[in-house]
Amino acid sequence: MNTDSNTTRVALVTGGSGGIGRAVAERLAADGIAVGVHYAGNKDKADDTVATITSAGGRALAVGGDVADEQAMSAAFDAVEQEFGGIDVVVNTAGIMLLSPIATLDLDDLDRMHRTNIRGTFVVSQQAARRVRAGGAIINFSTSVTRLQFPTYGAYAASKGAVEAMTLVLARELRGKDITVNAVAPGPTATPLFLEGKDRTTIDNLSKAAPLERLGTPQDIAETVAFLAGPARWINGQVMYANGGVA
Repeated sequence: MNTDSNTTRVALVTGGSGGIGRAVAERLAADGIAVGVHYAGNKDKADDTVATITSAGGRALAVGGDVADEQAMSAAFDAVEQEFGGIDVVVNTAGIMLLSPIATLDLDDLDRMHRTNIRGTFVVSQQAARRVRAGGAIINFSTSVTRLQFPTYGAYAASKGAVEAMTLVLARELRGKDITVNAVAPGPTATPLFLEGKDRTTIDNLSKAAPLERLGTPQDIAETVAFLAGPARWINGQVMYANGGVA
C-alpha cells in the first residue's frame, strides 16, 4: 500500500465507530484508503475501529464532533487533511432513527432527527463540497423505507427523503469538479440501530422480505460504498438501493 500522504486516497466516514459506519471504514481501509473515523460521543469505539484498521496495515485517525455543528465538522475535516494531506471521499453514515406513528410522534424526536439526519448531512455535505479533491466522491445515506412506507417510520423516512433531495441537487451543483455525489439507501440491515426494540418474529419476517431471504449485513452496505468511492465514476446523482431486492 502506498503510504505517501500526498498520493494516498483519503476518506472521512461520519458515524464511523459502529454498525455500517465501522464496516465502511474498514472496507475502505482494505482498499488502501486512509480513513478518518468520525464519532459523535463514543471515542473508545472510534479508537477501537482505528486500532483494527492499523493492525491490518491500514492508516486511520479518530476525529470527533457533532455532525450538525459546522465548526466541529470544519475542525474534523481540518484534522483529516492535516494528517493525510487532503480528502477524496466523504461517507456520511451518521444518523439516528426514532420510530413512532405520525399521530403520536413526540415532536422533540422529530427535531432530534432533523438536526442529525438533515442538518448534519447538510453540514457535512457543505464541507465536502468545499474540500473533496477532483476525482473524489461524496456518499450520503438514505433508507429504502422511503419506498417501503413501513408504519412508524414516517418521520425517519421524511428526514431521509430530505437527504436524497440535497444529494441529487449537490451532484448537479458540482458540475465540472469531477466529484460524484450519490446516496446509498439500505434495506433491513442487521445493525444494533435496526435490531433494537424488535422481537424475534419481527426480525424473522423482515429477514424473509427480500428475495434473498436474509437481512443485509454492514459488509453488504460497505461493498456498495466502496464501489461508489472507487471505480464507479459514471454513477452520479443517484440513489443506490442496497436492499437485496426488497424494494
